Amino acid sequence: MAKPVIYLDHAATSWPKPPAVIHAMIAAMADAGGNPGRSGHALSLHASEVIHDCRESLAELFAVTDPLRIAFTANATEALNLAIKGVLQPGDHVVFTSMEHNAVWRPLKALEARGVSLTMVQAGPDGIVAPSAMAQALQPNTKLVVVTHASNVNGAINDIATIGKLVRAHGALFLVDAAQTAGCLPIAVETMAIDLLAFPGHKGLFGPQGTGGLYIRPGLLLAPLREGGTGSLSHLSTMPEIAPDRYESGTPNTPGLAGLQAGVEQVLTEGIASLRARERQLVDQLWDGLAAFPGVTLHGPADSTLRTGIVALTVAGRDCEELAGILDQDFSIACRAGLSCAPLAHATLGTEVTGVLRLSLGASTTANDVEAVLTAFRVLLR
Repeated sequence: MAKPVIYLDHAATSWPKPPAVIHAMIAAMADAGGNPGRSGHALSLHASEVIHDCRESLAELFAVTDPLRIAFTANATEALNLAIKGVLQPGDHVVFTSMEHNAVWRPLKALEARGVSLTMVQAGPDGIVAPSAMAQALQPNTKLVVVTHASNVNGAINDIATIGKLVRAHGALFLVDAAQTAGCLPIAVETMAIDLLAFPGHKGLFGPQGTGGLYIRPGLLLAPLREGGTGSLSHLSTMPEIAPDRYESGTPNTPGLAGLQAGVEQVLTEGIASLRARERQLVDQLWDGLAAFPGVTLHGPADSTLRTGIVALTVAGRDCEELAGILDQDFSIACRAGLSCAPLAHATLGTEVTGVLRLSLGASTTANDVEAVLTAFRVLLR
């Protein structure tokens, strides 16, 4: 019989999904099979209710006053592309950090070739960006500031509330990449002066892959990424200006959003504070255990209040990809190694050549799982 998998790749996607998420998706397929917003029959109306419920749950989680300001996307990458490309024009200036994921870096580089200017603010060696450094990078033509709430490489958490207030005082727009923090850390868009919040559904929100979204503050009109049918104002030759229709052309992922709604409800029920306290306890256990091994270098803030559930490490004389393969094949420990689609972050941390071995904890991780990982390392590092 195969050994049970110890899953430590929650930064890529959470697993296993809660039973309520799976049941909600099955129910949506069975009972809400119509195309939402396209017809007036019962199946279509039921599908519309499913999507509306998901929007409302997310609005509660992120302290959004109008749920219609949340536009659904296929993932956080699409949400970031919608925000970045929907706001910027040639001549605009963007400030971003050296810890950004390629989902930010690549769209910005594409727009740089079309006349958008970029300023990258260097994070510290632990991956945290100083708000004062962000403020110093602002220019008169700065249109947008993009900051990852927490690094996908080493989990370093940025002070987005302080940065947001600085950006708002300057008059620029503030885009937060919450790929690693939605469902894991408290987020309140107005309190944190967030104009645009991109989030995935399939990580800390426990939803299925293929779900995500973008919060767009009231009064802000973006250029849509795509044009097509919305079910509203069909006589127009252009996309409607009303949200979220402007950004959601085409048939939505109703079963996926049903699952996402169930996942968000679980987060709301358990509470961010409770989930975070448990995560910190386990990540401290893992960090302290790994730090005791000779040859192991841990990358990121030692204080777990400044880190998510990610522990990133390198081992002297050992290849990270090889270690990940051995952990998978010999110990049934699923993790990730390499650059994690964030070469800027690795350049900041000094791991652009080696990459890191990334162990990312989640809601399904137990203290026994952590001990099993430490036992595996004792064997590997003999």
